Amino acid sequence: MLRQLLLFLHLISAMAWLGGMFFAYFCLRPAAVEVLDPPKRLPLWVATFARFLPYMTVAVIILLGTGLAMLLPVGFGQAPGGWHVMLTLGLVMAAVFAYVYWVLFPKLRADCSATAWPAAAQTLNRIRQLVALNLWLGVLVVVAAVSAR
Repeated sequence: MLRQLLLFLHLISAMAWLGGMFFAYFCLRPAAVEVLDPPKRLPLWVATFARFLPYMTVAVIILLGTGLAMLLPVGFGQAPGGWHVMLTLGLVMAAVFAYVYWVLFPKLRADCSATAWPAAAQTLNRIRQLVALNLWLGVLVVVAAVSAR
C-alpha cells in the first residue's frame, strides 16, 4: 500500500512539473509573444512564475523524496538501470530548477521592477532555454521509467 502511495505521489508530481513546463513553453510563451508587448509580457511571466515555482518546489521535493523512498529498499545494486538514469537525470533537473528559481527568477523580477526590459528579456530567454532543457531531460526520464525492468 505504501509503495502505491509513493508511486502515485511520484507520478502526480512528475505530471505537474512536466505538464507545467510544456504548457508554459508551447502554449503560454507563444501566446504572450503574439498579444503582449514586453512591458506587459515580462510582468506576466513574473506573476506566472511567482505562482508556478513554489508549487513546483513541492513537486520536486516530492519527486526526489518518493524516488529515493522507492529506491532505497530495493538497493542501488539491485535497482534496474532505468532507475539509476531516472535518479541521475532527476537530480540534474532539480539543479536546473533550483538555478531558475533562486538565481534567474529573482533577476527577472528585479529587472521588471526596474523596467529594464532588455535585461528582463535576456533573463527570460535564459529561463526559456533551461525549461527546454528540462523538458527534454523529462522526456528521457519517462523513457527510462518505461524501459526500467
